[in-house]
Amino acid sequence: MKTLLRALVLLAVGVSASAQADAPTLKGRWIQGGMVQGQVAPGSQVWFNQTPLLVSEQGQFALGLAINEPASASLRVRAPGQGEQRFEFAVEQRQYDVQRINGLPSAMVNPPASVMAQITRDIERVTSARDRKSPSTEYAQGFIWPVSARVSSVYGSRRVLNGEEKQPHFAVDLAAGKGTPIKASAAGTVSLARTDLYYTGGTVIIDHGQGISTTYLHMSRVDVKAGQEVKQGEVIGQVGSTGRATGPHLCWRANWYQTRLDPSLLIQDQPARKGEVKR
Repeated sequence: MKTLLRALVLLAVGVSASAQADAPTLKGRWIQGGMVQGQVAPGSQVWFNQTPLLVSEQGQFALGLAINEPASASLRVRAPGQGEQRFEFAVEQRQYDVQRINGLPSAMVNPPASVMAQITRDIERVTSARDRKSPSTEYAQGFIWPVSARVSSVYGSRRVLNGEEKQPHFAVDLAAGKGTPIKASAAGTVSLARTDLYYTGGTVIIDHGQGISTTYLHMSRVDVKAGQEVKQGEVIGQVGSTGRATGPHLCWRANWYQTRLDPSLLIQDQPARKGEVKR
């Protein structure tokens, strides 16, 4: 991803211009759903808006921009022995598609009371898996597409299921056939591996460090276990249609902790478009 800096304001607090630390080196795109990586002097503290970030011993950090991120964002950096600096950035705003899906079983659109306890447990498991505060920076090695397939649905689409508007689609869907091997898009540690989640069926989450994770849904087979370390390109299971799905495909997601990212922006500068074939 090419560096895109749209700095609006730079404020130095409590130091002269000659004593200011260098601006952070940034990689990524300031766009709704995007991930930004940064490098600062080792030992620095960094805040994204009001949130303190994990900074590695080498000064690396990462952050994510929400699907509805406001039009401006800020970083504050405090280097060792120096004052605090503030950097502000314009965030590109996006227009999202509307996707209508009909023919889903009614229990998958409006689940019965009998399965609500399972859904609650599923949400707790997924939330915990994505909330790991790992110091790893494996995300910095880059990402690949987990399968070679046509994009059938894009991130951010407003979902209308059986005529009812639901939450947006926080993923890129890849229309691969059942049994297609799924590869880890980047190295990391498996933080969740389940075959039985109500909505998403076979589900794997991989932690890539500092809150960045990728998720693989509707799998027909899961070949990894929680706690297992995986390499980029390693097969973690197979494409299926388990959970709430109308046919075989891979629903691929990305997160910064609980912030939903556009996984296609981990790989390319532009968001994925429906109908594109990814390899």
